[in-house]
Amino acid sequence: MKTLSITPKKTIRPSDPDLSSKMELFNDVGDVTLFIVKVIKNTFSKEFEFNEFLKQCFIVGNKSLGLISVTGIVIGLVLTIQSRPVLVNFGAVNMLPGMVAISIIREMGPVITALICAGKVGSGIGAELGSMRVTEQIDAMEVSSTNPVRFLIVPRVLATTLMIPLLALYADILGVLGSWAASNIKGDISFILFISQAFGDVDFMDFIPAVIKSFFFGAVIGLVGCYKGFYAGNGTESVGKAANSSVVTASLLVIIVDLIAVQITDLL
Repeated sequence: MKTLSITPKKTIRPSDPDLSSKMELFNDVGDVTLFIVKVIKNTFSKEFEFNEFLKQCFIVGNKSLGLISVTGIVIGLVLTIQSRPVLVNFGAVNMLPGMVAISIIREMGPVITALICAGKVGSGIGAELGSMRVTEQIDAMEVSSTNPVRFLIVPRVLATTLMIPLLALYADILGVLGSWAASNIKGDISFILFISQAFGDVDFMDFIPAVIKSFFFGAVIGLVGCYKGFYAGNGTESVGKAANSSVVTASLLVIIVDLIAVQITDLL
């Protein structure tokens, strides 16, 4: 006589690692959503901290200006030096200025600028707010009826949202100048002729998607840095974790936003 073996169903307990990881994911999504809602709500508040906003704009621009300057020139030099031999073989060296200008304006300038700011500015915001959380300065602001989101978060997010597109345009200009300098290493082309060839192939619609996605890059960097620092844990160790997590998360989100922006632009 055969005996039926009944295998008990797997019961999910609260200690199940899969369930706990899913719960953590949902909690993180909820915390991020509530944080963004708070930022948007306080952005349109009547008690806007305009002086703090100007201060953060200066800090964001001043921190990254030197590095962006060097990077913009190097981008133009590298693209020109790498592309020139190939175009010479095809007899299309006259297309070099336009090709480099479009590459820098559409993609290289905004993305490289955003990645640099994610490492430079995002880590600074995460570390600054993280240290304020550890030293209980944010708790003291809440106790004294001061809204820390309006005073600390909103100016930093708006500053990165505004300054990173400006830094990207600055990098574009220096990239074109670096390309002109590289073109004169093995050739001889006047500055006016180079600029006319470069911007003769650039359409107005090449600027618009790049500028729009630069605003999103800035908003992502500001939100990630502020979120990681604002919700940092206790102890000095959490300050370093907040800064490191800000850089990694912001850089990844910049690449994802760029991918989405490229797909949308391609459909238009």
